[in-house]
Amino acid sequence: MSQVFKIGDRTVGPGQPCLIVAEVAQAHDGSLGTAHAYIDAIADSGAHAVKFQTHIAAAESTPGEPWRVKFSPQDATRYAYWERMQFTEDQWVGLKRHAAERRLLFLSSPFSCEAVDLLERVGVAAWKVPSGETTNTPMLDRMIATGLPILLSTGMSSPGEIDEAVQRVRQSQNPLVIFQCTTAYPCPPEKVGLNLISSFRRQYDCAIGLSDHSGTIYPGLAAATLGIEMLEVHVVFSRQMFGPDVPASVTMDELKQLTEGIRFIEKMMSCPVDKADMAREMEKLRKTFTKSVVAGRDLPTGTVLQAEHLALKKPGTGIAAARLPELIGRRLNRPVKADELIVEDALD
Repeated sequence: MSQVFKIGDRTVGPGQPCLIVAEVAQAHDGSLGTAHAYIDAIADSGAHAVKFQTHIAAAESTPGEPWRVKFSPQDATRYAYWERMQFTEDQWVGLKRHAAERRLLFLSSPFSCEAVDLLERVGVAAWKVPSGETTNTPMLDRMIATGLPILLSTGMSSPGEIDEAVQRVRQSQNPLVIFQCTTAYPCPPEKVGLNLISSFRRQYDCAIGLSDHSGTIYPGLAAATLGIEMLEVHVVFSRQMFGPDVPASVTMDELKQLTEGIRFIEKMMSCPVDKADMAREMEKLRKTFTKSVVAGRDLPTGTVLQAEHLALKKPGTGIAAARLPELIGRRLNRPVKADELIVEDALD
């Protein structure tokens, strides 16, 4: 697999922690203050990066763009919605500065060449190519020309289109991460496509990520066991909030649980266990939890032991429970009280 590389100050590649990206997308609903609040909440969760979307209505859309789903009672058209989602360049600079103060990588998906130009001036750590823009070769080439890592989403692309996009990136030798992504909001479990993680890794020999729209933490945890290098999930303060991405998002509590879970999984996977070594480490504990053969009642000298004379009880410091059949028929050379350990010295 390709060597490790940097996204900002974070190292990505084999043996490195999975880089977790929390996508705000449209969850700020056009409010700059809410966008800043998301940065703080994401930083507190333990994720590594915050990602927005940069929409410039006049550059990416026509007034006749249809709604995918008519969700907004305050926006007469999809175009009007994009206008309401826009931030000024100074506002983007402020968001980027805030992310840096909270030690988060700052990312934003551009949806036009004008958005690429704006974000290049603002400064992003890498380019996240949205699923709908993978075949937009003029815009892709514009991002590639900056030399920054390319994070390629595949949610709307055929295998041939993915091949072509990968080839374009590799001609310029930009670091590349291919994201398995299914464009469904929310994405049902049968369409997550975890099988494609290993398939992409074999085919393209590069870092692989998962862009998850299930609205749960489960695909991210499962993908972590497959060794993904990056994970992207949509986030929202509450599932009662307004916006098109809410059903496909995790809450901040869930994001924290997800980040902790991935770190736990990585620790498990990096520490193989030798059962023989573990058994030796457990020797003292075994004596506390295993059982020994004891007298089931007071037994006088000369008793020829039968099963009804014996019991199995903790601690395991005497004759092991597994040896009980060996004691049947043996004679006691001294009295043994109830619950007293049967020891070799007490037997003829």
